[in-house]
Amino acid sequence: MEKFISFTGLVAPLDRNNVDTDAIIPKQFLKSIRRSGFGPNAFDEWRYLDRGEPGGDNAIRPKNPHFVLNQERYRGASILLARANFGCGSSREHAPWALADFGFKAILAESFADIFFNNCFKNGLLPLVLPKAEIEALFGLVEYTPGFALTVDLAAQTLARPDGAVIPFSVDPFRKECLLNGWDDIGLTLRHAEEIRAFEAERKEKFPWLFA
Repeated sequence: MEKFISFTGLVAPLDRNNVDTDAIIPKQFLKSIRRSGFGPNAFDEWRYLDRGEPGGDNAIRPKNPHFVLNQERYRGASILLARANFGCGSSREHAPWALADFGFKAILAESFADIFFNNCFKNGLLPLVLPKAEIEALFGLVEYTPGFALTVDLAAQTLARPDGAVIPFSVDPFRKECLLNGWDDIGLTLRHAEEIRAFEAERKEKFPWLFA
């Protein structure tokens, strides 16, 4: 997992409450357990006018011109601005995989579904809970400011607006440390690789018949 420290990214607004994981990545795309390749089908049923299938050529599919992420002004957005209860529904880890593969690095919302919230941290995405009034203000700024971007500084725990205003945010210290260092669950385990090898060697010496 890549280290998450700071970046400046274009903000795309998804003005909907209760966006569930089936909307983020529809069920027909869950056959693969690789973490990559899901971005082209993120929000598939909203982005396209036909039904998508695994292995299909998205380049020739008709796009929904009214869906926000299809608008040219939000092309390349890396920060998703959402409403309440984002990521509700099933616990599929494919949802943060799809968002990350699409290009998002951070999600700002009033609230998140718990399992989705945890899965984001485990996959290098930063989900930030902000007060409703702050979210509302950001929606207004994004709508009336083409190219509106925020600078996310995880170490300082701040969002910096183009006008210089700074929005503080809170994040669990352990999750923050993991993101700053690029540690997923496997990375956390590998920090103790020497101790694990020593334990296995000692165990093999004490109980050789288990390894026969």
